[in-house]
Amino acid sequence: MLNDASVERVYLACGSTDLRKSIDGLAVLVKEGFELDPFSPYLFVFCNRKRDKLKILQWEHNGFWLHYRRLEKGKFQWPADREFTPLKISRRELRWLLDGLPIQQRQAHPKVTARTVL
Repeated sequence: MLNDASVERVYLACGSTDLRKSIDGLAVLVKEGFELDPFSPYLFVFCNRKRDKLKILQWEHNGFWLHYRRLEKGKFQWPADREFTPLKISRRELRWLLDGLPIQQRQAHPKVTARTVL
């Protein structure tokens, strides 16, 4: 199961990725394409051309996790290609995306930052 409690950031690879790549191939994309460290406490999310499969690369303690999701029906609401620039999203937006929703939810409650009470 995907544990995102220790995750600081989530990056999407906009457009499509060849999901025949496994851990090493995706880590190279993160390092060379995104210019980010694949060993950082981030999630890196990749989707195929048909938008029905995705992989999430995650480093934890002493090894990589490679999460794989395949939809039997439907498609992920994946953002269009942005010249292989990663899109930084929140964990909340990732949950929407995994549930088949767009990452921009106009009807969702806005994020509220708690204030201290004196």
